[in-house]
Amino acid sequence: MTDDEARGLRADATRNRNQLLEVATRVFASAEAEPSMRAIAREAGVGIATLYRHFPTRESLVDAVYRDQVTRLTDGARELLAELDPPAALRRWMDLFGTWIAAKNGMLDTLHTMVDSGELPHGQTRTALLAAIDAILDAGRATGELRAGVTAEDVAAALIGVFTVAPTPRHAARAGRLLDILLDGLRPR
Repeated sequence: MTDDEARGLRADATRNRNQLLEVATRVFASAEAEPSMRAIAREAGVGIATLYRHFPTRESLVDAVYRDQVTRLTDGARELLAELDPPAALRRWMDLFGTWIAAKNGMLDTLHTMVDSGELPHGQTRTALLAAIDAILDAGRATGELRAGVTAEDVAAALIGVFTVAPTPRHAARAGRLLDILLDGLRPR
C-alpha cells in the first residue's frame, strides 16, 4: 500500500467516524429513550460492525458525541464572535446549546452512569461552557450591546430552563421564541 492509499483510507475512516457522530447526535436528539446501537448504525447506513469498529461500546459512542458537542460549543463561541456581533453570536450559540441538550436526552442513562463513575469530567465541561458564555458576554459588554451584571451562570440557568420547558427538536419554535425573549432581556435597558 502506498502512502497516498494509506492517507486515503485514513481520510475515509475519519469521514465515516464523523458521519457516525453526526448521525448519532441526531438520533440521540430525536429519541424518547436511548436508541440501540443497531438503530444508530441503520440510520447512518452502515453495518453494526462498522459502528463497533469506530465505537466499541455504547459508552465510547456517548463519550465521543458528548465531547464533540462540548467542542462545538466552546469552539463555536470563538468562531461566532469572529463573524457576528456579540448579541447575534450569543443567540446562535444558544441554538448550539439546545442541540447539545437535545442530544443528551437520548443518552441520559449512559451519561449518568459515566458521570457517576468518573468517566466523564462533568466539572471540566461546566467550566468550559461557562467560559464560552463569558467570552460572548464580555464581548457584548465591551461593545455595550449586552448588559453588565449578567453572569455566565445566569445565562446557563436560563438556557436550562428554556430547554426544560421547550425541549428541542419537538418544541423548536417555542424554544426559539423563548431564546429570543431571553436575548432581549440580556440587552441593556
